[in-house]
Amino acid sequence: MRNLLFLFLCLFPQSTWANFPQPWQMYFQNPATPVMEHLYDFHTLLLYIEGGIVFVVTGLLIFVIIRFRASRNKVPSKTAHNTTIEVVWTLIPVLILVVIAFPSFKLLYMMDVTPKADLTIKAIGNQWYWTYEYPDQDIRFDSNIIAEDKLKSGQLRLFEVDNRVIVPTHTNIRLITTSTDVVHSWAVPAFGVKKDSVPGRLNETWFHVKQPGVYYGQCSELCGVKHGFMPIVVEAVSKTDFDQWVASKKETKK
Repeated sequence: MRNLLFLFLCLFPQSTWANFPQPWQMYFQNPATPVMEHLYDFHTLLLYIEGGIVFVVTGLLIFVIIRFRASRNKVPSKTAHNTTIEVVWTLIPVLILVVIAFPSFKLLYMMDVTPKADLTIKAIGNQWYWTYEYPDQDIRFDSNIIAEDKLKSGQLRLFEVDNRVIVPTHTNIRLITTSTDVVHSWAVPAFGVKKDSVPGRLNETWFHVKQPGVYYGQCSELCGVKHGFMPIVVEAVSKTDFDQWVASKKETKK
């Protein structure tokens, strides 16, 4: 019953989820970037294809059970094969795979190749907090989880941090990530981004936030006893507000 409910929700997706997990949520958060929009559409396409296959196969099973039941076929058929049917059930899966392959390759390329970036951010994983650097703006700060007993009204348990990542909207942002100790993973579901932070290695990804807002993520690679206490909070603001934030950070350093 639960699987049927999940299939129903996937075929008729909910679009009202916020930018953080909801109780009993069974579908994606709202896409906030072009990459996540394409992931969302590709996932929906696959679900329709898979749903169609399930219904067709189920229908054929029911037909065979009824049409070829023992009470109706006193003498079983001894047919060994049927060339036409074998050609059909070979060609149809091939065509389905071709339909899936083209958008899949296109999406993989889109996710892997960073377009010309207007802003670069470096995310450094530590046990158990994040350090962020804005190389072009000469900004660096740590981002730690806010303890439960220090949360303010309206703040989310296990998701709030003392220093948010501030980014401008409608901007191509290159994210470079690494680690100082063990493997972490920088992941924000609404962005369609999940990139491992590996010691001694620089991994790169990108995102382009379309709408202002606050977007939540977490470390998504088991990294120790406090793995579940490494939230990621990205606040997307207008370019004017971003410039003001950069200026305030530089003023604080003086």
